[in-house]
Amino acid sequence: MRRLVSTVGLPKEEWLKYRKQGITGTDAGAITGMNPYVSAFQVYQDKTTEEISDFDNESMRQGRDLEDYVAQRFMEETGLKVRKANAIYQNEEHPVMLADFDRLIIGQKAGLECKTVSPYSSDKWKDGNIPLHYQMQVQHYLAVSGYDCWYVAAIIFGREFVIRKIERDEELIQYLITIEERFWNEHIVKGIMPEPDGTDSCSEQIAKLYFKSDFEKSVQLQGFNGLLNRREELVQMIGKMEKEKDTIDQKIKLEMQDAAYAMTEDYKISWTQSESKRLDSKKLKEEHPKLYDSYCKTINSRRFTVNHAA
Repeated sequence: MRRLVSTVGLPKEEWLKYRKQGITGTDAGAITGMNPYVSAFQVYQDKTTEEISDFDNESMRQGRDLEDYVAQRFMEETGLKVRKANAIYQNEEHPVMLADFDRLIIGQKAGLECKTVSPYSSDKWKDGNIPLHYQMQVQHYLAVSGYDCWYVAAIIFGREFVIRKIERDEELIQYLITIEERFWNEHIVKGIMPEPDGTDSCSEQIAKLYFKSDFEKSVQLQGFNGLLNRREELVQMIGKMEKEKDTIDQKIKLEMQDAAYAMTEDYKISWTQSESKRLDSKKLKEEHPKLYDSYCKTINSRRFTVNHAA
């Protein structure tokens, strides 16, 4: 394991630039298709542009602020001592693999990853489980460090504090090395975009790349009829399945009548009354047009439609 750069006093923009030089632990889950929030397509865009994406939100802020707390709780629960890594590390044999560890365990060849988890995601941690993209992240860290094991400590807000220990998996590590180097060499180095994967993050990235329409421009698609025929089949299948699901819901509602709850051997069903208030924008526009205009926000987006040619 090579110490690539110290992160002590390193400006965030410089830290983000160093992370563009290779595949990090948080990239590993996306490249392997295990991360439900980030796609390989999004990783490609990040690595191949000079743009520094300094996106932040409240969840990310809380994760940073509570990292020290999670590390402290881990030490209290386990009796182990940890220290900050304070560096970006690099696998010497596979330099494309980078890692920025949360903590290292003193006296062991092990590390610690600190997580903060929404209570809505607590089911993913039940019965000793760990979300798959975190498992990929940890095995990536083990590949870079050469260490024996890694701990994941997570605070599930308002519920519990959990600790998981992940052992080194040589077979999985070799898989990660292969897939990460292939992704880097075949996509990043050659500048070839990975295939879209249907994820929300991929759609968001495409919308960000091509957010304007040129109404003077039209392209002729070659070899896409097969895909568009399949798309038409899927649209029809989805419509049929939605109708079937709605029919099932209607049968259950007729059986429940005015009951708020129902149960079977395997399911709990609720059909409860709720009240919400919505702004009548049409009425507001008619009666107070100036007030309506003052609160209107223009949002630019592109609408995608597919129709049969005349």
